[in-house]
Amino acid sequence: MTTKITITGTGVPHLAPGRAGPGVLVEYGDVRLQFDAGYATSLRLIEAGIHTHQLTALFITHHHSDHLTGLTDLLFSRWLESQPNLVALPVIAPAGPSVAFLERMMDPWQADIAARQDHVDRRDGPAPRIVPFDPEPTKDAAIAVWADEATGVRVLARSVHHEPISPAVAYRVETPDGAVVISGDTIVCDEVAELATGAQVLVHEAFRREAMLKLVAFAPQLVHIAAYHADTVELGRMAAKVEAPTVVLTHLIPSPGTGRTTKADFVDDLRRGGYTGEIIVADDLCTVELSVGVVRTDVDAD
Repeated sequence: MTTKITITGTGVPHLAPGRAGPGVLVEYGDVRLQFDAGYATSLRLIEAGIHTHQLTALFITHHHSDHLTGLTDLLFSRWLESQPNLVALPVIAPAGPSVAFLERMMDPWQADIAARQDHVDRRDGPAPRIVPFDPEPTKDAAIAVWADEATGVRVLARSVHHEPISPAVAYRVETPDGAVVISGDTIVCDEVAELATGAQVLVHEAFRREAMLKLVAFAPQLVHIAAYHADTVELGRMAAKVEAPTVVLTHLIPSPGTGRTTKADFVDDLRRGGYTGEIIVADDLCTVELSVGVVRTDVDAD
């Protein structure tokens, strides 16, 4: 078996054609783990050949809406595509606002759920099985939050810096093939660097601070956005330091193809930071395969 990483969404709250909300799928055999579920995640999954009822578990990095708005749709799709007595999808999240959202997310849909249940005499529902973990210990070290003994796959979490949004975590998925780290939203920080040490693939958000701050006169809110996202030049320095073989850039700000930047600009930023490894500026549904430490991609890497 190989470990397959699919970027299910590369977008941000500002909509761009062809870019769904943030999300990453990691597969190892029948283990299918989804990280975040931004808008259109269900559509991207089916385009990748994965039905929502095939997911093993879902992990949330933090409670920003663009990482969560596709979750309700995903859960409903999973429920309606499945037979009665569907096993609830485990959703793993740091305790706090993310869990509060999960506990209430189905409330506006109770009339719809009841009508569908009565119509077909069904008593299960789309609500997830919420699996919270305490984010406080993750400020000092990564902790295991999920594991599958049969395959040897496990997931670790580590707190990152996306203040004032807290808690926010990154995840490290370890399989028999190696490890992939998913940053979630964060500035470049030592916590992600430690989590990524020894990993073969680093999936990291990317913010071209230098380019975006030129627009501050027209969009002053960019100063605040820049304060809690990962500058691409700094990211290059960090990726070089941890010797990450492959970096996959996602949650792209600004979005390539909007006239403000190109994929080559993102690559150039990381190179300026000193990174010499493989760089993939992701599009939705780009994939990376990891097989016993060897990385293969379906896109042209720089």
